[in-house]
Amino acid sequence: MLCGDRNAVFAFFYFKWRCLAISTKELQINEQIRANEVRLIGADGEQVGIVKLAQAQDMAEQKGLDLVMISPNAEPPVCRIMDYGKYRFERIKKEKEARKNQQIVKVKEIQLSCTIDTHDFETRVNHALRFLADGNKVKVIVKFKGREMSHLDNGREVIARFLAACAEAGSTDKKPTLEGRSMSVILSPIKN
Repeated sequence: MLCGDRNAVFAFFYFKWRCLAISTKELQINEQIRANEVRLIGADGEQVGIVKLAQAQDMAEQKGLDLVMISPNAEPPVCRIMDYGKYRFERIKKEKEARKNQQIVKVKEIQLSCTIDTHDFETRVNHALRFLADGNKVKVIVKFKGREMSHLDNGREVIARFLAACAEAGSTDKKPTLEGRSMSVILSPIKN
């Protein structure tokens, strides 16, 4: 066996191994493609045209790249010659960047009672203002205990006072709703 032949055999098996090592569920690559003819797009984006699958795989192998089926539903399917490992790396990097830039809005909960004292009320208002300044939503809940269920207007009054105290930082879309033994409303932060 000649030295050049051994390198060619090594390169062939390395290419096959690399293509098998990069497996994917959403895109078919190289030997996973089962169409007879494909519409081929070259490595630099030019339209090659409709070619046989074996010819397209040979072209990709000569360039040391992968044949990736971009659009399997087209007739004939559209394939592109590209470095699939590099494409997948860049796609994952973009997804991580998008996740890092998205803002997660949390809902913080503040519980009040119908007989809340002024200092406790002011403390809860300060907490709500801090939560709203951080960009979080605030769910205000008034819990009714025992006979307080017969005096729902006291709970509405406490919520109205709370909403008035937080008016510069947050707004509400709906009126307070009664759920079981508690009345609740959600405050959303006001955008600057």
